[in-house]
Amino acid sequence: MIRFILKRLLSLIPVLFVVSVVIFSLIHLTPGDPARRILGEKASDEAVAKLHSSMGLDEPIVIQYLNWIGGVFRGDLGDSYFLRKSVVQAISDNAVPTLQLAIIAIIVAILLSVPFGTLAARYRDSAFDRTVTGFTLVGMTVPSFVLALCMMLLFGLTLRWLPISGYVNPIDDPIEGIRTLLMPGIALGAITAALITRTTRAAVLDVLNADYIDSARSRGVSESRLLFSHTLKNASLPVITIVGLSLGGLVTGAAVTETIFNIPGLGQLLVTSISRRDYPVIQGVILFVTLIYLLTNLLVDLLYGLVDPRVRVGKA
Repeated sequence: MIRFILKRLLSLIPVLFVVSVVIFSLIHLTPGDPARRILGEKASDEAVAKLHSSMGLDEPIVIQYLNWIGGVFRGDLGDSYFLRKSVVQAISDNAVPTLQLAIIAIIVAILLSVPFGTLAARYRDSAFDRTVTGFTLVGMTVPSFVLALCMMLLFGLTLRWLPISGYVNPIDDPIEGIRTLLMPGIALGAITAALITRTTRAAVLDVLNADYIDSARSRGVSESRLLFSHTLKNASLPVITIVGLSLGGLVTGAAVTETIFNIPGLGQLLVTSISRRDYPVIQGVILFVTLIYLLTNLLVDLLYGLVDPRVRVGKA
C-alpha cells in the first residue's frame, strides 16, 4: 500500500510539469499586458518597460518559466501583481470557500442520487423510474447558472428562505454558513447528482441481473437486504469513480456559481485574475486545482481496495 501511494505520488510530478508548461505558455502568449493594466493605457512606453523589468517580464519566456518553476519547487508561487500578497496566501484565503462549496455540493448529490438511483433500478420501468430518469435528464441539460438564478428567484427573493449572495464560514457560524452555501451547493451539484443517479441506476441493474443475486434470492434473502447489503456494495465501484471525478470537477467548475452568489472562492479569484492578466495567480490557481484533481483520483484508487478486496491497489 505504501509503495503504491509513493509510486502514484511520484507519477504526479511529470503530469504537473506538463500542466505547468502548458499553462505558462498559453498565459504568456495570450494578448494582454499586465503592466498596461497596472499603469493604464496612457502610460508611457518608458514607464511600461521599467515595470516590465521589475516584474521580470522583459526576460525570455524560457528564463521566466525556469524562474517560476524553480520557485514552485521551493513552495513559492510568486506574488500577485494586484493583490499585494503572495500567490500562496491568495490561494489559501480563497480555497476554503471553494472546497466547502464543493463538499456541500457532493454531499447533497450523494444523499439524493444514490437512494434514488438504487430505487429506480429496483423498480425498473415503473412510474418512479421514469420520473427519476426524467429529472436526471433535466439536471444534466439545464446549465448551473440557469438553475442558480431560478433558485435565487424562488428561495431567495420570493420565499426568503436563503440568502441570495455572500459567504459566511461554517466554522465561524455553522447555521448561517450552511445557509449561505446550500443554494450555491445545490446549483453546482445538480449536474453531478444527475450523473451519479444514472451511474448508480445502471450499476445496480447490472448487479441485480447477476447469477449470484438470483442464488441469494432463491435462498430466501429479503429484497431489502438483497438490495442494500449485497447489491449496493457490489455496484459501488463505478459510483465511487464518478464521485471522485466529480469532486475534482466541482472545484474547477465553481467559477460561475461563485460569481453569481458572490462567494470569494478560487473560481472568482481565477476569473478576476484572468481579466487583470495577473499571471502568477492564474498559474498558481490552475496548478493547485490540477493537484486537487490528481489527489482525488489517487483517493478513488485507494477506496477501490477498501470497498472491494478483490481490487489490489498494489497491482493497480
